[in-house]
Amino acid sequence: MKKVKIIAGISWAILCLILILILFPGLNRLSGSAARLPFMKINPNYSGGEVTKQIVSDNYSIDIRKPVFDGLMKERNHGFVQVDWRGNIPDEILDTIDYDLDNIADFRILIMKKENKTEISSFNRKVGAILISTPTSYGWAIRVNVQK
Repeated sequence: MKKVKIIAGISWAILCLILILILFPGLNRLSGSAARLPFMKINPNYSGGEVTKQIVSDNYSIDIRKPVFDGLMKERNHGFVQVDWRGNIPDEILDTIDYDLDNIADFRILIMKKENKTEISSFNRKVGAILISTPTSYGWAIRVNVQK
């Protein structure tokens, strides 16, 4: 019985090694095709959430994203909202943002690109401090702390 287990184990290891050697060159294509499946999407904690409103001006556009409250088991009470500026952005940005789309401004943001400084003026008690304010490959992005 002991010899049967040893032979079965060695056979299984050899079979797995052959399978890995056969599949290894195609893993790149396999992972690419799996990523394009319709149910695959990037976690909003990394992407900033879905775009709910886009404001287009002459030189740039502003993407206001859906607030993210994702937690491990359930939604959290504290989250963030991400705002992206895309295009030819001026050195100083002063915009008023309505993130919850109730036609009432929630906060005013002042970004001074040269000094790498960002200031926020909150008009809504649910809006907190700035979590992230950074230049990106497409322009500028901020994340603002919000409560449910």
